[in-house]
Amino acid sequence: MSRYSRHISLKEIGNIGQNKIHASKVLVIGAGGLGCPVLQYLAAAGVGTIGIVDFDTVDVSNLQRQILCGASSIGKNKAEVAKEVLLHLNPTINIKAYPQKLTPENIVDLFTTYDIVVDATDNFASRYLINDAAIVLEKPLVYGAIYKFEGQLTVFNYKNGPSYRCLFPIPPQKGMMPNCSEVGVLGVLPGIIGTMQANEVLKIILGIGQSLSGKLYCFNALTNESTTIGIARNPEEINTIKARGYYFDVIDASFFCASSVPEIEIENTYGEDIQYIDVREAHEKPRIALEGLLEIPLGDLENQLEIISKDKKTIIFCQSGVRSRQAVLKLQPTISDCYSLKGGVSAFAKAESKTI
Repeated sequence: MSRYSRHISLKEIGNIGQNKIHASKVLVIGAGGLGCPVLQYLAAAGVGTIGIVDFDTVDVSNLQRQILCGASSIGKNKAEVAKEVLLHLNPTINIKAYPQKLTPENIVDLFTTYDIVVDATDNFASRYLINDAAIVLEKPLVYGAIYKFEGQLTVFNYKNGPSYRCLFPIPPQKGMMPNCSEVGVLGVLPGIIGTMQANEVLKIILGIGQSLSGKLYCFNALTNESTTIGIARNPEEINTIKARGYYFDVIDASFFCASSVPEIEIENTYGEDIQYIDVREAHEKPRIALEGLLEIPLGDLENQLEIISKDKKTIIFCQSGVRSRQAVLKLQPTISDCYSLKGGVSAFAKAESKTI
């Protein structure tokens, strides 16, 4: 009663709600930047059984954002470190550490005994595997992702809602993603998104509020701006996964990490005859004022090839640099001198865009 008194005093929770939390079983995949705040708040809230899946060990570079780890944790398994810290926080709950890699062979056994799954991973291979298993085993999936200064959050496979494949039906092409070893992240960002993931878990357990099912919440830590985008359920994608059953796709995580796409710093673009292409959607801000700028959303790029000069040096940009890399791959067969602007639109903060 004393430990959870602040919950119990809320009429939306009370004793009945706290008992629901205690009876719940939540599996968290990943005990890194996102997983740490998820686990910390779920344990503090009194979730009765928490499973932690992570085969990785703690590195000194993790300490900038993975708040359950300390200097004494270096070299130890992340799941086991998290379990030890969380039991100190709340010894009244059951915590199970699974220091193993998530695979098509073990995912069914891991998912079966839990009510809700949290995706706190950092690669596409795991995300598709987790999503597909959640569909087949009918588990609500709380999803979070971070990139540099931006984060995303939603709930998949909940009350007949959309799945990850409804949002991203096809895995990215090779070379679309930046080199995995070069991508940084603001240390506080996973804390923000991970805490919000824990919030979604508690709302599902308690049946209160409005979940983010069918809505992708996007947050920018630099501007404190947020956008919510609707996600439509695609029955065909979901039925395809259900029909496969336990025969899950195996995707090599390293496939997405490539450095084959040429990038350019904005400082190297001055005084040249350059063709800029903005491949963002029309509603995305901030808009960039450049003379002769072509604004062509990525999905329409191949239909607009006739208005793109084949002779000019071409620099493509988007919000963060992900879509521009894919655009370069699409244009390379026809434009040899083609680059993705490193840093996306944030690069223009370094220069007076109207004079470029």
